[in-house]
Amino acid sequence: MSLTPESLQYTKEHEWVAPTETANRYRIGITDFAQGALGDIVYVQLPDVGKMVDAGSVCGEVESTKSVSEIFAPISGTVVAVNTALTATPEILNSDPYDQGWIAEIDVAQLPSDLLSAAQYIELTA
Repeated sequence: MSLTPESLQYTKEHEWVAPTETANRYRIGITDFAQGALGDIVYVQLPDVGKMVDAGSVCGEVESTKSVSEIFAPISGTVVAVNTALTATPEILNSDPYDQGWIAEIDVAQLPSDLLSAAQYIELTA
């Protein structure tokens, strides 16, 4: 069974969203369920800092020994930081998808209303 922290919000495309200590800034990543389905991750294409992203649009890519999967922006806003550690050690997404394996931080005007709670996401992946 995959891990699904209660404190996060989720998308149907298996991304997570968490608030940071900075107002209107949210950290995003892929879920434990997603990394498990992908298998051993060998490459991560991060979004560009300064890029405007729209919720539901492709903002990056994850390559594993099994397949290549697009990363969809779970929220709309401006990418203000990326996790450059994933460039050298993409396998962090496998070992720690919710902490050290975050992908980007995005400044937003407001969160979308269609994000899922942990309970809703668990039901979706059951």
